[in-house]
Parts: sequence; C-alpha cells; structure tokens
Amino acid sequence: MAVKRDYYEVLGVGRLASPEELKRAFRKIAMDSHPDRNPDDAVAAARFKEASEAYAVLSDPQRRRSYDLFGHSAVGAGGPAVDFSDMPFADIFDTFFGGGFGTRSRRERSNRGDDLRFDLTITFEESFTGVEKEIEVARLAACERCSGSGAEPGTGQETCPGCGGSGEIRRAAQSFFGQVVTRTTCPTCGGAGRILKNPCSVCRGHGRVQRAKKLAVNIPAGVDTGSQIRISGEGEAGVRGGQPGDLYVVLRVKPHPQLARHEQDIVYELRVNIVQAALGDHIEIPTIEGPVEIAIPAGTQHGQSFRLAGRGMPDVRSGRRGDQYVVVQLVVPKDLNPEQKAMLRKVGGLTGKPEKVSRGFFDKLRDAISLD
Repeated sequence: MAVKRDYYEVLGVGRLASPEELKRAFRKIAMDSHPDRNPDDAVAAARFKEASEAYAVLSDPQRRRSYDLFGHSAVGAGGPAVDFSDMPFADIFDTFFGGGFGTRSRRERSNRGDDLRFDLTITFEESFTGVEKEIEVARLAACERCSGSGAEPGTGQETCPGCGGSGEIRRAAQSFFGQVVTRTTCPTCGGAGRILKNPCSVCRGHGRVQRAKKLAVNIPAGVDTGSQIRISGEGEAGVRGGQPGDLYVVLRVKPHPQLARHEQDIVYELRVNIVQAALGDHIEIPTIEGPVEIAIPAGTQHGQSFRLAGRGMPDVRSGRRGDQYVVVQLVVPKDLNPEQKAMLRKVGGLTGKPEKVSRGFFDKLRDAISLD
C-alpha cells in the first residue's frame, strides 16, 4: 500500500497555515493541475485528487484538529477519498473561492448581447492599399421607447420575489469541504433580478428591437482572406441594460486575374516562347502598382524565377512589404508551319533519347535563327 504524503506537504504550507493560506495554496494547485486544463495527463489528475483530499481535511477545523493529533488514521478510515476531478474548472472557483477568476459575474454574462459576424468581400487592390467600407448590419438594438429596460415608460420595475433581486437561486449542501453553495439563474426573472410592472408597448418587455445600422469599417493595408476586424460594442444589444456584444467583420479578398498571393509575397507566371528564353528579351509584366519592364536574360530556363524586391504586399502590423516573384513558364508552340519545322530540325536534338537541356542547344538554336 502506498504511503500517503503529509497533507501540509501536499499543499506546500506550514502546519500553522491560516485558512486563507490553505485556500490560496489549493487554488494554485487547482489552476495548474485540474483535469479540464490537463486532459489525458494522469500525473496532473493524481496531483489534483491528492490536493483535493488534503484541502477537504485541512479546511474543516474539526477534521484538521484530528489530523494534527492522530494523522491520516484519524480522518481517512471512515470515508472515501475526495475527488473533484469531475467538477468543471470554473465551478471550482465559483464554489470554493467565491468567483473572482477574472470573469464577469453570472448576471453580466447572461445579460451580455451576442457577438455578430459580417462577411465582407474586397478586391485584391483594396487589400493592398487599405480601404474604408460602409456596411449595414441588421441586429437587435436597445429599444428607444424604454431605453432597453423592457418597461413601459413611467411604470418601472420591481424586485423579483423569486431571488430577492440577486438574479440567482442559491442552494447549500454539505460536503467534505463543509458547506457547498451552488448558484443557478433565477427562472422567474431570467437572471435580471427585476420583473416588469408593465411591459413596453414597442418591444413587449424584451428591451430590444430589430434594427439595421450603417457602420464605417477601416480595413488596413495587407489584409488577406480570413482576416477579422473586431468592432467593439457593435454586436447585439444586451438584455435589459446588459453590455452589447461585438461585431466581427470577416474578410474575403477577390483573386487577381494575373497575380497570386503567398503571405506577403506576390507571384506572377510569365509565359515566354523558346526564342525569348534562348535569346533573352525585355517584357512588360503586371505588378500591383502597375506594369513594369523586366529583362529576361538569354538562356532562361523553364521554372526559373526573378525577384522584384519590395513589390509584394505590406504586412498588416509593420507595413513592411514582401517581394514579387516572376516565374518563367516556357510555352512550346503547337502549330508550326513547314518552314518553322525545318528551322528547328537544323538545330538537331531528335535523338529518340531523353537529353538534358544545355547551352549547346541554345547556341545551335541561335545560329539557326540567325541564318534566316
């Protein structure tokens, strides 16, 4: 049988630790090792279970006295080990530490309006320069007649008799931790803590009505498909004065007919014929800022790329631009007349065997063309 560790050692406190010190110690272990935060981690689950048992004993004054006098034999023989692994992580803190885990109260959470999503399509050029767009969003807005209270003006509200104005129903039960208090939303008032004397004639007591609102959205340069812009407080209105939700504008960038984007870089496929590739040429190509002329050197190979520094997309945060890459695609002619075919035969190369393209081939091609 495994020997149990000392409960004070488990929590990492001294034997004279105050109730508050015990609570803080258990809170820290629960934050680090609760199964909700460490799925499939047997070590963390065992540590949480051990700490739960230790805190259950040491937080109860009577059981702690017995443990201090007689050790594990005084508290472990009569009952099962304590394991709160199945209790949700958030409920651990609501139940034993009175909330305060950096979250809103239950009433605030339940009264907050929903977040909304708006899909917006922009052009490739607009994603490069940035743009301001006006959108119209249909949403639940606070009723103007009752200012979102849900009550007919002049009638007001009264305290909910079901919860006494708290918006919650509290129930107490005994556990190894002592008295455990659970809280649920009041079914009478829906968590508002108040009931209406006379519902508003416009919104019928809901405090919200369907309205469309026009908004200006500033889209920064460099956004891409899937980028999101959050507009705080422009979601649906909260219930009876609750905080509004947020609006998330999700962007889709139309593809460019000639340019492709890869993160901050732009790629353009340049189609050239074998003469241009062999002898070189000056060719006008498109960029996001307009056409530019580039030099294709003699002997350019299929798939070879050229870099135009600083011709790509700007980074949304830093503004630093990527590059544009020109990738050469060699186009082989399909419909040759007899004279053209004869010229190519002079170059040679019809050996019936695979052959690497060498500068010798282009030299022969250049000579054949020059004889014309």
